[in-house]
Amino acid sequence: MGKILIVDDEPDIVELVKINLEKNGFDVISSYTGREIFNLFKKFSIDLVILDLMLPDIDGLEICKILKSENETKNIPIIMLTAKDTEIDKVLGLELGADDYITKPFSPRELVARVRAVLRRTRKSSDESILKFDNILKIDLKKFEVFVNGEKVNLTTTEFKLLKALAIRRGEVLSRNELLDYIWGSEKIVIDRTIDVHIKHLREKLGKVGKFIKNVRGVGYKLDL
Repeated sequence: MGKILIVDDEPDIVELVKINLEKNGFDVISSYTGREIFNLFKKFSIDLVILDLMLPDIDGLEICKILKSENETKNIPIIMLTAKDTEIDKVLGLELGADDYITKPFSPRELVARVRAVLRRTRKSSDESILKFDNILKIDLKKFEVFVNGEKVNLTTTEFKLLKALAIRRGEVLSRNELLDYIWGSEKIVIDRTIDVHIKHLREKLGKVGKFIKNVRGVGYKLDL
């Protein structure tokens, strides 16, 4: 249903939120500090952030501001979960780009409902640019990013284009010439066996998902996922 990042310096809060989200089918990772989360974004495909405002190293509002200013993270929804309950705090958080604001103490059931509601809203606008296959493989066509089981896979431009072509026409067999045309167009000066080399590297980088790129002997390749 999605990978949720919880950022809070209170272990009891993190555990409470984690248990309730996992009961409802979400995959959860957590951080007790603000600065650590920027490395987590590089490693995982995160669908939503639950963010405390009062963290030991960096203010939650500053984190929100940074995430909403970066192209790689600006579309990831943020729910602020904090003891700050004044109207000014709420208005400031929402103006900085937060998608929802929940004050402590809170109802775990309501929090799960809010997470679902925010994800429904944001996914409606982003679905066209993201290809997902059984929560195993995710391809972000706008950001040129690929994730396998939530972990980012670094592909070359050619490897990404190959995977994109196979994913868009999932289940169909694409000949080597079709793949060459898709990647290089009229400028292609390579032989069709070049595709085999790129497919080999692509499979290796995708790990267990690589086995779903099937070779149809004498014809070409297809994504059977």
